[in-house]
Amino acid sequence: MAPACSYPVMLARATALLCALVATALLVGAPAVQARPKTPRLTELRCVPVTTPSCQRAVRVSTGRLIQLRGHNLVADMRVTFRWPLGALATKLRRGRAGWSVRVPAGTAAGRVGVTVRDRAGRRSNARHIVVVADTPVRPPASTTAGTLPVALRGSAMWIWELPQSNAGNLDVIAARARAAGMATVYVKSSDAADEWKQFTPKLVQELHARGLRVCAWQFVYGRDPLGEAAAGAAAVAKGADCLIIDAETQYEGRYASAQHYVRSLRARIGAAYPLGLTSFPYVDYHPSFPYSVFLGPGAAQANMPQVYWKAIGGSVDAVSARTVANNRIYKLPIAPVGQAYDAPKPADLQRFRAIWAGYGAGGLSWWSWQAASALTWTTLNQPAPASVVLPDPGWPLLRSGARGDQVIWMQQHLAAFDPAIEVQAGGRFSAATDKALRAFQAARGLPVTGTTDAATWQALLALAPRPVDWTAQATRTR
Repeated sequence: MAPACSYPVMLARATALLCALVATALLVGAPAVQARPKTPRLTELRCVPVTTPSCQRAVRVSTGRLIQLRGHNLVADMRVTFRWPLGALATKLRRGRAGWSVRVPAGTAAGRVGVTVRDRAGRRSNARHIVVVADTPVRPPASTTAGTLPVALRGSAMWIWELPQSNAGNLDVIAARARAAGMATVYVKSSDAADEWKQFTPKLVQELHARGLRVCAWQFVYGRDPLGEAAAGAAAVAKGADCLIIDAETQYEGRYASAQHYVRSLRARIGAAYPLGLTSFPYVDYHPSFPYSVFLGPGAAQANMPQVYWKAIGGSVDAVSARTVANNRIYKLPIAPVGQAYDAPKPADLQRFRAIWAGYGAGGLSWWSWQAASALTWTTLNQPAPASVVLPDPGWPLLRSGARGDQVIWMQQHLAAFDPAIEVQAGGRFSAATDKALRAFQAARGLPVTGTTDAATWQALLALAPRPVDWTAQATRTR
């Protein structure tokens, strides 16, 4: 048995032992308490260059322009949000010669806009403000007017995916409901890839015609069998369809040669004047490898029908619509947007969509889809169309050296009419040669020589006829 000790002595020994254990733990690398990551904070926003005359009292910029961000705890690729009362658009923070910087997204509303950054943990900074100014006069963008929109695509329409799931396929009910909503046309699925759907028949077309409705066929295409897809599309036309709509999405990304095979074969079967539309992603810049320039180029579709599903995208009607216009207007076709009727959109959003696109001058719009629209959605669509709302010009895609994608390809096709030496290849790389040619074009047209595609440069380029590209030949050479 150990000798007895007094309490003070025992306490002293225990304290010494505890200190020794703590010291040992520190030496062997016991985990220390981690400091909490700090929330990002913005201290200043500046124009690039800072000497820009319009920025002497405040940051005043048009969409596509670069602004510099200063602050604390900033990290590359942080989400930068531009927010105004009726919407918001986001992009990513970059580090370059100007320090931390970001470009104002095309589609950002004119006026006072709050700018915030957010880290991966969702912590959002304080807001600093800029003033966004319209780069061109406030007017409906010319590319969305109804000028050349085919008659079959004008007015309001609803998409039918599965006919038996749309009022049980009862054509009397379908016709009555369409008339109540002021719809002149229904779009009925006719094929998937090269497989023709049994629901689309000459009898269906005839019976809907007899009930006062136009009937357009639509087919979902993949690009694996473009000639078979073209044959299926032509078959729907032969059954009496008033127009044909191509639904091409993810599966066609990167398939330029397939898209060209499909379009050439289809047009050879249905003729050059038959009404043809394309529906696909609304944000061209999010899908740089999709062959918009083929499907929307000369000899292809006569209508651009982007899927403006604001609720699914996670934005306001104003913001998603504006960004759609800004990125699609360069293809010079009338825009007839597809609105979101599924997933119970708010009635106010449905009406706002109608008002905004009327203000943009769209001669036609449609809704996806019949079977997914709720009773409340139908009730809202039955109401008279609201007065149009004219928003400030949403801007143009700003391309510069290093950019890639279909917008670059489309720009190069027009630039090649000025400088035949320009090469247009898959991937759409904005090369040093492209930069040089663009600057020469700007100088020749009396424009500011910036090497970027601002509003004035785009409009001058689009006045030229695009040089055709034989993508099928390129694909053969690279095999």
